[in-house]
This record gives sequence, C-alpha cells and structure tokens, in this order.
Amino acid sequence: MAGVNTQADTMTITSFGPNEAGAAAAFFTTLADFSVSRADLHLATSSNHLSLTAQCGSLGRETTALEGHLRDAMAPFGHEVSVAPSYAVALIGAKITAADITAAQGAVKGKTLRMRRIELESLCAVELTVILEDAAAARRDLRQVANERDIDICLESLANRRQRLVCFDCDSTLIEGEVIEMLAAHAGKEEEVAAVTERAMRGELDFAESLRERVAVLEGLDASIIDEVARDIELSPGAKKAISTLRRLGHRTAVVSGGFIQVLEGLAKDLQLDYVRANTLEIRDGKLTGKVTGQIVDRQAKEDLLREFAADSGIAMESTVAVGDGANDIAMVTAAGLGIAFDAKPALREVADACITSRRLDAVLPMVGIAGD
Repeated sequence: MAGVNTQADTMTITSFGPNEAGAAAAFFTTLADFSVSRADLHLATSSNHLSLTAQCGSLGRETTALEGHLRDAMAPFGHEVSVAPSYAVALIGAKITAADITAAQGAVKGKTLRMRRIELESLCAVELTVILEDAAAARRDLRQVANERDIDICLESLANRRQRLVCFDCDSTLIEGEVIEMLAAHAGKEEEVAAVTERAMRGELDFAESLRERVAVLEGLDASIIDEVARDIELSPGAKKAISTLRRLGHRTAVVSGGFIQVLEGLAKDLQLDYVRANTLEIRDGKLTGKVTGQIVDRQAKEDLLREFAADSGIAMESTVAVGDGANDIAMVTAAGLGIAFDAKPALREVADACITSRRLDAVLPMVGIAGD
C-alpha cells in the first residue's frame, strides 16, 4: 500500500529523564558529533524532569550508532533515549472529542509529541505528531478507530511534508455527479448510461470498453450541449477552498479524468490547475460522433499521468497525493505517496491510505498538514 513511508527520512530523537545539570549539554553534544541539524529542537523542563526532542533528516546507517552513543551519553543522567520515524495523525470530523484523541493515541501505540487543532469551515481537525516503529500496524488500528468513532483519520510520514502534487479525479470527486450522465440526460439515455457507469466504477467492466459504450449513446447530439453541461457543473463542497489553499502555499494541483476535456477546460482554467487531462469527444460538423479520439484516460493512464506530472514538477512520488472515488482511481491512489478515497466505492476504500466520508474536499488539507485559513 502507498502512503506512509515505513522508512521515513524524518526521524525524531528523544531523551527523557531527571532534570539533571549537564543532561541537555550531553544530548546536544552527541547530536553535534553526528552532524545532526539543530533546525528543529524542543526542550521542556519541570522541577524534576527534562524532555529533549530533535527532528532531523534520515541518518541512514548512522541511526543505530547515534542511538547507541546517545544511550551511553544519557545513561549517567537516568534518561531513556529513542530514535524513531516521525508521523502525523490527522483526525477529521464534524467535531473531534477528547475520547476520539484518546482512542487514536491508543491505536498508534507510540509517543505523542505535539497536538494542534485545525478549524475548517464545516469540519474540525486535530493533528498529532507521533513517533512509532510500525506504521502498517498503526494504520490498520487507526482505520478501526475511524470506523468505530465515525471520523476520518489519516496517518503519514512527516518526511512527505514538503512541496506536494495533489491530483484529483473529477467526476464525483472534484465535481458533483458524472459528466457523461449529464450529457446523456440531454439524449434521454440517463438510465442506460447510469447503469453502465455504476458497473464500471465497481470494477465489473473494462473502463475503455464501457466508456466507448456510453459515449456511443451521445451520437448525433449538437456539440453546443458541451457548453450547456459545463455551465451546470457544481464543484464538490470545499473543492475551491482546497485548491486555492494548496496553490497559495506553493503546491501543484492536477485533475485526471475519465470524463471529457471539452467540458473541463473552462473549470480547470477558473481553478488555475497546473495540469488537466481527460478524454476527447470526437466532433464533426458540429455534432458528437459517439466516439472518443486519442488515448483513453483509464485506470493505468491515471497512474501514468500522475507520474508524468510529478516528474515535470520535480516532485518525488512520495510527496504526491491522489484523491478519487472509484475503481478507475485504484492505480493512481495506490501509486501516490498518500492515496485518499473520497466518499468512495469499497474497492478503493480497501487500498487507500485514508478515507474522506464527509464529502467535503477541503478535508484533504488537514490530511497533508495544512490549516484551512
């Protein structure tokens, strides 16, 4: 499964014990001996105890050596030392209670370093910064907590908290509804097309074949219907907020769609998306021919396009995010550094790193560590 990088290159080094003179100096001196950056250090004291924390990049083979030297250096002060990967756990819902946080902490079975609350327009989110050894087990247990407490939970490595490429599916993710069904409504073929669409999204049909079957229903429609449908498109709640916030903070945004580029071009321009790719309806003499031209954007094409956009942006795949709702998004979602299922079909929920059940697309923001404002 994609998402949490179980060999994260962001490590948290902690030392906890009695507040003895010289303990902090011994800790920092040992870090300096291993050329550990002091860019992110935390020190907390009470009358009796001292807590020292440092976050740094991967030490590779030096990790074991550093941990051993730190244990030796801090043992005279009665300190316990750990060096472990750092992760963020985002809890998202209409409200997040103390019981929700306690349940998540229990599932993680690690040490919670920090907690912050993120307020969104119609959602509440709490982010925990934790250290843990077994990300796969933590994700499994957090999924159970999310189901039991009716909230959304996302676990990801802090190593991925850098410039992101966030790639959205379009139909029933970025926008409400399915464009092909909107077009079919004008041909009086809604039920026929809807039945094929549902079977395709469940993975029961090859997408390319089902697309051709649905598009064939549109044969003879006046091409002006494309503009009419484009004007009627409604964004999913929170979509505009999510994309504008991502862009404002310097992240790249993309849409890959099994729908049609002629319908999406205006929307992509309005949202200032960095990349957009979809199928192309064939038009002759101002009429739809009932065919598509060029490469079909199917399950594999979506993954390939995600990789293409990431390479073009200079962004590692570990820092990509993919958001979708159907079986056609499985390859893209599992290939991404963080794969998110948005009000999704069971097949996608099973393989995604996190799920959004609120149908608000701005829930993506706290999942990648961003406040809504």
